[in-house]
Amino acid sequence: MEVPRFAGPETFARLPRLDDVGSSAVAVLGIPFDSGVSYRPGARFGPGGVRAGSKLLRPYHPFLDIEPWTVHQVADAGDVACNPFDIGQAVDQVQRAATQVLQRSQYVVAVGGDHTMSLPLLRATAAQHGPVALVHFDAHLDTWDTYFGAPYTHGTPFRRAVEEGVLDLGCSAHVGTRGPLYSTDDLHADAELGFATVTTMDVARRGVDDAVGRIRERVGDRPVYVSVDIDVLDPAHAPGTGTPEPGGLTSRELQMILRGMAGMRLVGADVVEVAPAYDHAELTTIAAANVVYELLGLLADPKPPS
Repeated sequence: MEVPRFAGPETFARLPRLDDVGSSAVAVLGIPFDSGVSYRPGARFGPGGVRAGSKLLRPYHPFLDIEPWTVHQVADAGDVACNPFDIGQAVDQVQRAATQVLQRSQYVVAVGGDHTMSLPLLRATAAQHGPVALVHFDAHLDTWDTYFGAPYTHGTPFRRAVEEGVLDLGCSAHVGTRGPLYSTDDLHADAELGFATVTTMDVARRGVDDAVGRIRERVGDRPVYVSVDIDVLDPAHAPGTGTPEPGGLTSRELQMILRGMAGMRLVGADVVEVAPAYDHAELTTIAAANVVYELLGLLADPKPPS
Protein backbone atom coordinates (compact mmCIF):
# COMPACT_ATOMS: atom_id res chain seq x y z
CA MET A 1 0.00 0.00 0.00
CA GLU A 2 1.55 3.27 -1.14
CA VAL A 3 -1.26 5.70 -0.26
CA PRO A 4 -2.87 5.71 3.22
CA ARG A 5 -6.47 4.53 3.26
CA PHE A 6 -7.85 7.95 4.24
CA ALA A 7 -6.37 9.46 1.07
CA GLY A 8 -6.45 8.55 -2.59
CA PRO A 9 -9.28 8.51 -5.16
CA GLU A 10 -12.81 9.49 -4.08
CA THR A 11 -14.27 6.36 -5.69
CA PHE A 12 -15.93 3.45 -3.90
CA ALA A 13 -13.18 1.59 -1.99
CA ARG A 14 -10.69 3.59 -4.08
CA LEU A 15 -11.50 1.38 -7.07
CA PRO A 16 -10.74 2.60 -10.61
CA ARG A 17 -13.33 4.56 -12.54
CA LEU A 18 -15.25 2.63 -15.18
CA ASP A 19 -14.25 5.18 -17.82
CA ASP A 20 -10.58 4.44 -17.03
CA VAL A 21 -10.84 0.64 -17.40
CA GLY A 22 -13.43 0.54 -20.20
CA SER A 23 -15.42 -2.41 -18.89
CA SER A 24 -15.88 -4.37 -15.69
CA ALA A 25 -17.60 -7.38 -14.22
CA VAL A 26 -19.29 -5.18 -11.61
CA ALA A 27 -19.95 -1.45 -11.63
CA VAL A 28 -20.81 0.61 -8.55
CA LEU A 29 -23.24 3.30 -9.69
CA GLY A 30 -24.25 6.32 -7.59
CA ILE A 31 -27.79 7.72 -7.78
CA PRO A 32 -27.92 11.10 -6.00
CA PHE A 33 -31.70 11.52 -5.94
CA ASP A 34 -34.18 11.97 -3.10
CA SER A 35 -37.19 13.79 -4.56
CA GLY A 36 -39.36 10.70 -3.98
CA VAL A 37 -39.16 10.71 -0.18
CA SER A 38 -42.19 11.17 2.09
CA TYR A 39 -40.41 12.24 5.29
CA ARG A 40 -36.79 13.38 5.76
CA PRO A 41 -34.83 14.32 2.58
CA GLY A 42 -31.06 14.03 2.27
CA ALA A 43 -30.39 10.71 0.50
CA ARG A 44 -29.18 12.64 -2.55
CA PHE A 45 -25.92 12.90 -0.61
CA GLY A 46 -25.86 9.14 0.01
CA PRO A 47 -23.49 8.10 -2.81
CA GLY A 48 -20.81 10.56 -1.68
CA GLY A 49 -21.25 9.52 1.95
CA VAL A 50 -21.02 5.81 1.20
CA ARG A 51 -17.91 6.31 -0.92
CA ALA A 52 -16.32 8.22 2.00
CA GLY A 53 -17.36 5.38 4.33
CA SER A 54 -15.76 2.79 2.05
CA LYS A 55 -12.15 3.89 2.46
CA LEU A 56 -11.41 1.29 5.14
CA LEU A 57 -12.58 -1.65 3.04
CA ARG A 58 -9.81 -4.12 2.31
CA PRO A 59 -9.42 -6.56 -0.60
CA TYR A 60 -9.80 -9.91 1.21
CA HIS A 61 -13.20 -11.05 2.60
CA PRO A 62 -12.21 -13.70 5.16
CA PHE A 63 -15.72 -15.06 5.79
CA LEU A 64 -16.45 -15.67 2.10
CA ASP A 65 -12.77 -16.52 1.47
CA ILE A 66 -12.68 -14.36 -1.62
CA GLU A 67 -11.19 -11.10 -2.89
CA PRO A 68 -14.22 -9.29 -4.35
CA TRP A 69 -12.29 -7.02 -6.72
CA THR A 70 -9.32 -9.31 -7.46
CA VAL A 71 -11.21 -12.27 -8.94
CA HIS A 72 -12.67 -9.89 -11.52
CA GLN A 73 -12.70 -6.19 -12.41
CA VAL A 74 -14.87 -3.93 -10.23
CA ALA A 75 -15.11 -0.23 -11.06
CA ASP A 76 -16.89 2.93 -9.94
CA ALA A 77 -19.20 4.19 -12.70
CA GLY A 78 -19.74 7.59 -11.06
CA ASP A 79 -23.14 9.21 -10.47
CA VAL A 80 -26.25 9.36 -12.63
CA ALA A 81 -27.32 12.90 -13.52
CA CYS A 82 -30.91 12.98 -12.17
CA ASN A 83 -33.40 15.82 -12.50
CA PRO A 84 -34.28 16.70 -8.87
CA PHE A 85 -37.47 18.53 -9.93
CA ASP A 86 -39.10 15.83 -12.10
CA ILE A 87 -39.45 12.30 -10.68
CA GLY A 88 -40.67 10.77 -13.94
CA GLN A 89 -37.75 12.19 -15.86
CA ALA A 90 -35.32 11.07 -13.17
CA VAL A 91 -36.72 7.52 -13.29
CA ASP A 92 -36.13 7.48 -17.05
CA GLN A 93 -32.62 8.89 -16.61
CA VAL A 94 -31.67 6.18 -14.09
CA GLN A 95 -33.08 3.39 -16.28
CA ARG A 96 -31.19 4.72 -19.30
CA ALA A 97 -27.94 5.12 -17.32
CA ALA A 98 -28.20 1.63 -15.76
CA THR A 99 -28.86 0.13 -19.19
CA GLN A 100 -25.81 1.88 -20.62
CA VAL A 101 -23.60 0.74 -17.73
CA LEU A 102 -24.85 -2.83 -18.17
CA GLN A 103 -23.53 -2.71 -21.74
CA ARG A 104 -20.03 -2.33 -20.25
CA SER A 105 -20.46 -4.27 -17.00
CA GLN A 106 -22.08 -7.59 -16.23
CA TYR A 107 -23.66 -6.39 -12.99
CA VAL A 108 -24.56 -3.09 -11.30
CA VAL A 109 -24.57 -2.40 -7.57
CA ALA A 110 -26.30 0.96 -7.16
CA VAL A 111 -25.90 3.31 -4.21
CA GLY A 112 -28.76 5.71 -3.54
CA GLY A 113 -30.49 7.87 -3.32
CA ASP A 114 -34.01 7.08 -2.25
CA HIS A 115 -35.89 3.85 -2.91
CA THR A 116 -37.84 5.24 -5.88
CA MET A 117 -34.84 4.33 -8.00
CA SER A 118 -35.11 0.58 -7.45
CA LEU A 119 -37.86 0.55 -10.09
CA PRO A 120 -35.73 1.72 -13.04
CA LEU A 121 -32.86 -0.47 -11.82
CA LEU A 122 -35.17 -3.49 -11.80
CA ARG A 123 -36.40 -2.60 -15.28
CA ALA A 124 -32.81 -2.51 -16.58
CA THR A 125 -31.93 -5.77 -14.81
CA ALA A 126 -35.08 -7.59 -15.97
CA ALA A 127 -34.38 -6.50 -19.56
CA GLN A 128 -31.28 -8.72 -19.37
CA HIS A 129 -32.43 -11.58 -17.18
CA GLY A 130 -36.22 -11.60 -17.40
CA PRO A 131 -38.37 -11.28 -14.25
CA VAL A 132 -36.10 -11.58 -11.22
CA ALA A 133 -36.64 -12.75 -7.68
CA LEU A 134 -36.42 -9.85 -5.26
CA VAL A 135 -34.97 -10.05 -1.74
CA HIS A 136 -35.95 -6.73 -0.24
CA PHE A 137 -34.34 -5.70 3.07
CA ASP A 138 -36.36 -2.83 4.56
CA ALA A 139 -38.28 -1.66 7.61
CA HIS A 140 -41.18 -0.91 5.26
CA LEU A 141 -43.08 -2.85 2.61
CA ASP A 142 -42.70 -0.24 -0.17
CA THR A 143 -45.70 -1.72 -1.97
CA TRP A 144 -48.14 1.12 -1.39
CA ASP A 145 -50.11 2.31 -4.40
CA THR A 146 -49.60 6.09 -4.26
CA TYR A 147 -48.56 8.93 -1.96
CA PHE A 148 -50.73 12.06 -2.35
CA GLY A 149 -51.77 10.58 -5.68
CA ALA A 150 -48.18 10.21 -6.89
CA PRO A 151 -47.41 6.71 -8.29
CA TYR A 152 -43.60 6.99 -8.29
CA THR A 153 -42.23 7.50 -4.78
CA HIS A 154 -39.87 5.75 -2.37
CA GLY A 155 -42.84 3.88 -0.87
CA THR A 156 -44.24 2.49 -4.13
CA PRO A 157 -41.42 1.01 -6.29
CA PHE A 158 -42.25 -2.66 -5.79
CA ARG A 159 -45.98 -2.31 -6.51
CA ARG A 160 -45.02 -0.64 -9.80
CA ALA A 161 -42.47 -3.41 -10.41
CA VAL A 162 -45.17 -6.06 -9.87
CA GLU A 163 -47.54 -4.24 -12.23
CA GLU A 164 -44.81 -4.06 -14.88
CA GLY A 165 -44.01 -7.77 -14.59
CA VAL A 166 -40.31 -7.36 -13.79
CA LEU A 167 -40.48 -9.48 -10.60
CA ASP A 168 -40.82 -13.22 -10.14
CA LEU A 169 -43.29 -13.00 -7.29
CA GLY A 170 -43.32 -16.68 -6.45
CA CYS A 171 -39.67 -16.29 -5.41
CA SER A 172 -39.62 -12.80 -3.80
CA ALA A 173 -39.57 -11.73 -0.16
CA HIS A 174 -39.33 -8.78 2.20
CA VAL A 175 -36.83 -9.10 5.05
CA GLY A 176 -36.71 -6.96 8.18
CA THR A 177 -40.13 -5.27 8.04
CA ARG A 178 -41.51 -3.85 11.29
CA GLY A 179 -43.22 -0.84 12.76
CA PRO A 180 -46.66 0.73 12.37
CA LEU A 181 -48.73 0.68 9.18
CA TYR A 182 -51.66 2.74 7.95
CA SER A 183 -54.06 -0.21 8.42
CA THR A 184 -54.30 -4.00 8.11
CA ASP A 185 -55.11 -3.40 4.46
CA ASP A 186 -51.39 -2.71 3.91
CA LEU A 187 -50.53 -6.29 4.86
CA HIS A 188 -53.43 -7.79 2.93
CA ALA A 189 -52.56 -5.83 -0.22
CA ASP A 190 -48.91 -6.82 0.02
CA ALA A 191 -49.80 -10.50 0.47
CA GLU A 192 -52.16 -10.33 -2.50
CA LEU A 193 -49.25 -9.09 -4.61
CA GLY A 194 -47.46 -12.33 -3.72
CA PHE A 195 -44.55 -11.38 -1.46
CA ALA A 196 -43.36 -13.58 1.40
CA THR A 197 -42.10 -11.81 4.52
CA VAL A 198 -39.39 -12.45 7.10
CA THR A 199 -39.97 -9.81 9.76
CA THR A 200 -37.40 -8.42 12.15
CA MET A 201 -39.26 -10.21 14.95
CA ASP A 202 -38.90 -13.49 13.01
CA VAL A 203 -35.13 -12.96 12.95
CA ALA A 204 -35.09 -12.12 16.67
CA ARG A 205 -37.15 -15.16 17.67
CA ARG A 206 -35.99 -17.81 15.19
CA GLY A 207 -32.46 -16.65 14.44
CA VAL A 208 -30.40 -15.76 11.40
CA ASP A 209 -30.01 -19.33 10.12
CA ASP A 210 -33.79 -19.74 9.93
CA ALA A 211 -34.07 -16.45 7.99
CA VAL A 212 -31.34 -17.55 5.58
CA GLY A 213 -33.02 -20.90 5.09
CA ARG A 214 -36.38 -19.28 4.30
CA ILE A 215 -34.74 -16.88 1.81
CA ARG A 216 -32.81 -19.64 0.05
CA GLU A 217 -35.89 -21.87 -0.12
CA ARG A 218 -38.00 -19.00 -1.47
CA VAL A 219 -35.54 -17.90 -4.18
CA GLY A 220 -34.13 -21.28 -5.18
CA ASP A 221 -31.96 -21.06 -8.29
CA ARG A 222 -33.76 -18.04 -9.77
CA PRO A 223 -31.78 -14.92 -10.74
CA VAL A 224 -32.14 -12.64 -7.71
CA TYR A 225 -31.94 -8.89 -7.20
CA VAL A 226 -31.14 -7.67 -3.67
CA SER A 227 -32.42 -4.27 -2.55
CA VAL A 228 -31.21 -3.00 0.83
CA ASP A 229 -32.88 0.03 2.39
CA ILE A 230 -30.44 0.96 5.13
CA ASP A 231 -33.40 1.57 7.48
CA VAL A 232 -33.67 -2.21 7.78
CA LEU A 233 -30.99 -1.64 10.42
CA ASP A 234 -31.96 -0.35 13.84
CA PRO A 235 -31.40 3.42 14.18
CA ALA A 236 -28.70 2.59 16.74
CA HIS A 237 -26.72 1.07 13.86
CA ALA A 238 -27.88 3.39 11.06
CA PRO A 239 -29.31 6.73 12.26
CA GLY A 240 -28.58 8.49 8.97
CA THR A 241 -31.71 7.68 7.03
CA GLY A 242 -35.00 9.32 6.11
CA THR A 243 -37.63 7.10 7.78
CA PRO A 244 -36.02 5.42 10.81
CA GLU A 245 -37.93 2.71 12.70
CA PRO A 246 -36.88 1.33 16.12
CA GLY A 247 -36.40 -2.39 16.60
CA GLY A 248 -34.39 -3.16 13.47
CA LEU A 249 -31.70 -5.65 12.55
CA THR A 250 -28.20 -5.19 13.86
CA SER A 251 -25.45 -4.62 11.32
CA ARG A 252 -24.08 -8.05 12.31
CA GLU A 253 -27.42 -9.78 11.61
CA LEU A 254 -27.60 -8.15 8.19
CA GLN A 255 -24.02 -9.21 7.42
CA MET A 256 -24.77 -12.79 8.48
CA ILE A 257 -27.93 -13.00 6.36
CA LEU A 258 -26.15 -11.62 3.30
CA ARG A 259 -23.25 -14.03 3.78
CA GLY A 260 -25.77 -16.85 4.04
CA MET A 261 -26.86 -16.02 0.49
CA ALA A 262 -23.47 -17.07 -0.95
CA GLY A 263 -23.85 -19.19 -4.05
CA MET A 264 -27.23 -17.74 -5.06
CA ARG A 265 -27.62 -16.25 -8.58
CA LEU A 266 -27.29 -12.55 -7.70
CA VAL A 267 -27.74 -10.41 -10.84
CA GLY A 268 -28.02 -6.91 -9.39
CA ALA A 269 -28.40 -4.93 -6.19
CA ASP A 270 -28.90 -1.54 -4.61
CA VAL A 271 -28.26 0.06 -1.23
CA VAL A 272 -30.50 3.07 -0.67
CA GLU A 273 -31.85 5.69 1.73
CA VAL A 274 -28.50 6.72 3.27
CA ALA A 275 -28.90 10.34 4.39
CA PRO A 276 -25.57 11.52 5.81
CA ALA A 277 -26.99 14.73 7.35
CA TYR A 278 -28.69 12.65 10.10
CA ASP A 279 -25.67 10.39 10.63
CA HIS A 280 -22.99 10.71 13.29
CA ALA A 281 -19.58 9.08 13.65
CA GLU A 282 -20.10 7.71 10.11
CA LEU A 283 -22.19 4.86 11.57
CA THR A 284 -24.59 4.71 8.64
CA THR A 285 -22.19 5.41 5.80
CA ILE A 286 -19.69 2.81 7.03
CA ALA A 287 -22.50 0.27 7.55
CA ALA A 288 -23.82 0.95 4.04
CA ALA A 289 -20.34 0.70 2.52
CA ASN A 290 -19.91 -2.68 4.20
CA VAL A 291 -23.28 -3.84 2.83
CA VAL A 292 -22.03 -2.95 -0.66
CA TYR A 293 -18.85 -4.90 0.14
CA GLU A 294 -20.92 -7.95 1.11
CA LEU A 295 -22.83 -7.68 -2.18
CA LEU A 296 -19.58 -7.41 -4.13
CA GLY A 297 -18.43 -10.54 -2.31
CA LEU A 298 -21.59 -12.40 -3.39
CA LEU A 299 -21.06 -11.27 -6.99
CA ALA A 300 -17.51 -12.65 -6.87
CA ASP A 301 -19.17 -16.10 -6.82
CA PRO A 302 -18.12 -17.52 -3.45
CA LYS A 303 -18.98 -21.07 -2.44
CA PRO A 304 -22.37 -21.59 -0.75
CA PRO A 305 -22.25 -22.01 3.04
CA SER A 306 -21.70 -25.58 4.21
